Amino acid sequence: MPAPHQGDTMSNAMGVRLVHNLTHPGELIIDLADGPQLAVIAASRRSHLQAARQTGWGREPARLIVTGWPVDSPASAVEFFGRCRDALLPGSCVAVLLSHDVTAPVDVIIAAKEAGLSYLQHIVAADQPPRRDQQTLLDIHTDVLILRNSTPGSGGGR
Repeated sequence: MPAPHQGDTMSNAMGVRLVHNLTHPGELIIDLADGPQLAVIAASRRSHLQAARQTGWGREPARLIVTGWPVDSPASAVEFFGRCRDALLPGSCVAVLLSHDVTAPVDVIIAAKEAGLSYLQHIVAADQPPRRDQQTLLDIHTDVLILRNSTPGSGGGR
């Protein structure tokens, strides 16, 4: 998978995988990431794209929130993830994109757990796939933490 362009949180390929693997057409996506990737991909999904930063996250619960890390928020990490939890449907996900080796994923997972989100998956994105019978060094560029809202009855509660 290609690395993101300078200033973007994710590549187009990463955006496609997140949207298609974690949502269905018609479901709401909240985009808190830098770059246009989700605007292109979410054409058949309803989304609060980019404007979510200025106008708030909306009143309807979302199926997916995509964010870079660290967030540009005055709130603590636990408060931020609490807001994410409250904006999600039960069973929905937050995808946290970290530049590889910049932030320890465990710190993000601990803050998310304190806010009531559970760890679901850690995806490591590299732009050179391993080859059979060859020793290949992967050029890892992004860690993606998928966190799940496992709190019953949450979503849309502000």
